[in-house]
Amino acid sequence: MVTDRPLPDYQSFVANMPYAFKVATEVASLELNALRPLRALGEHAQQLMDFLNHQSRKIDLIMSFVLHQQDDDSARFTTESFGGGGVVLKSDRAMEIGRTGELKLFLTDEAAAVYCLAEVIGCEAKDDIHHITLIYRHIREEDQDLLVKASLHLQSKQLKARAAERRQNGENA
Repeated sequence: MVTDRPLPDYQSFVANMPYAFKVATEVASLELNALRPLRALGEHAQQLMDFLNHQSRKIDLIMSFVLHQQDDDSARFTTESFGGGGVVLKSDRAMEIGRTGELKLFLTDEAAAVYCLAEVIGCEAKDDIHHITLIYRHIREEDQDLLVKASLHLQSKQLKARAAERRQNGENA
């Protein structure tokens, strides 16, 4: 992930972005925009929406397969947290602050992936794990929007899970 090469300008970044990541963002955007108008039709469009959701799921599976071809086990990290401005990774080794490099974020729940260039701005050791904080230096706006939506979706799922757990613990008490 981290390199010693200087950060390219934004146009070079976009021109050299792996094609699979460009397509993944466009597919996610098209999917979201295609289903939105049907929601206004109410129950009359439910069967059509179900069909389109199944087709969308098939496309998501194919995109996941294509994107996994871009994954490199030797450069994989676990994400502690992410958002529209940056990401915190867990690593067994420290990273030097100020280093930059390419970052490939795979969002499995969203069947999407984001490619960007990032800079290490923090490295904190906790036990035997380093928490590496990176900020995005070059990221397309649509990819940043996708990360914001994905992080909000994840937070919503976590809140619902906590609420369900509290309800269950309250019933069992």
